Amino acid sequence: MATGLREGMADIARQGLLQTQEAKLETRNKKNSLYIGIPKEISFQENRIALTPLSVALLVNNGHRVVLESGAGTGANFSDTEYAEQGAKIAYNKKEVFDADILVKIAPPMLEEIEMMHKGQTLISSLQTGTLKQDYLKALMHKKINALCFENLRDEGNVLSVVRAMSEIVGSTSILIAAEYLSNVTGGKGLMLGGFTGVPPTEIVILGAGTVGEYAARTALALGAEVKVFDSSIYRLRRLQNNLGSRVFTSVMQPIVLNKAIVTCDVVIGAIRASHGRSPCIVMEETVARMKPHSVVIDVSIDQGGCFETSEVTNHTNPVFRKYDVIHYCVPNIASRVPRTASYALTNIFAPILLDIGEFGGLMNMVWNTPGIREALYIYQGNCTNKDLADMFNLPFKDLELLVVSNQ
Repeated sequence: MATGLREGMADIARQGLLQTQEAKLETRNKKNSLYIGIPKEISFQENRIALTPLSVALLVNNGHRVVLESGAGTGANFSDTEYAEQGAKIAYNKKEVFDADILVKIAPPMLEEIEMMHKGQTLISSLQTGTLKQDYLKALMHKKINALCFENLRDEGNVLSVVRAMSEIVGSTSILIAAEYLSNVTGGKGLMLGGFTGVPPTEIVILGAGTVGEYAARTALALGAEVKVFDSSIYRLRRLQNNLGSRVFTSVMQPIVLNKAIVTCDVVIGAIRASHGRSPCIVMEETVARMKPHSVVIDVSIDQGGCFETSEVTNHTNPVFRKYDVIHYCVPNIASRVPRTASYALTNIFAPILLDIGEFGGLMNMVWNTPGIREALYIYQGNCTNKDLADMFNLPFKDLELLVVSNQ
């Protein structure tokens, strides 16, 4: 009975929303026109940008306004001129960008940036729950912001679209990083990643058979390396085998087998992800101490705490350190190492969403008709609509469907 009541309320909300939203829609230039702001990222070593110049041209040609803070695309090697030529307005005052109705960022806004935001504004950015503070959420709620977390965006196939895209990039890039640090130029072993006639291939161990592990394995195999993949899930290992289309060594997390593979290999990629909280620590310090001199450890999971006991957070300026004569690469934001490619991947997701918001006649019409977007909305009109966040910070939780009904 409770389910039927809920469905009935949802139907009422949907009908009511469709009736009233059109009348309330703000029309700055024309019906369904959006005013989109792209501020310059101020988070440490965040070089990506949410929209490329060609995506800006697509939005402008559809009747939307785009204002871009000067220098916002510099990290990804997009100039102000490129954006201006495609119809964006270049703003030299950050406040002018924050006057837009929709803000699209990569990193979450800092508290000083939230101060510049206005009531009822829409924010599309990451949430980064690992470093999230209660002050951040309360500041957004106080401003009555509508906030979308792009890590939770799902596409038509129910896949986390941004997470998937970034994981593909990070997986492939991790192997290229390994090749760099195996080189003698960076103090490595002096090995070429892969192998050729008469020379044994490089041995690479990958921990985790998710998207990062799959694309790391795909790239390593293409370069001729010998690959071993470990995961606790038989399902993920089988899926990886099928997706690669070739047989690679796979194993569940058997400590004896895993430790033997690690101490004899040339590169270990840590790609273990946790659904909640810290990533599990898989490789103990004594195992790292037994690895061959100048071997390479790349801990992709470092943003969740890391899966090596010897891992310590590094950055793009000083990306590596040595422990037990093993090279450790522990940069959390690997995608910013290739920001232009990452920006192209992000803009392929964000541009269609922005166009749909305009086509649907407003954010809430679009959210209501698109379940994959609805799940990403964590603050609506200053109310926390994500139960996990509400429980985490002991904040009042408001059901989105009931909230919309009460506002009709």
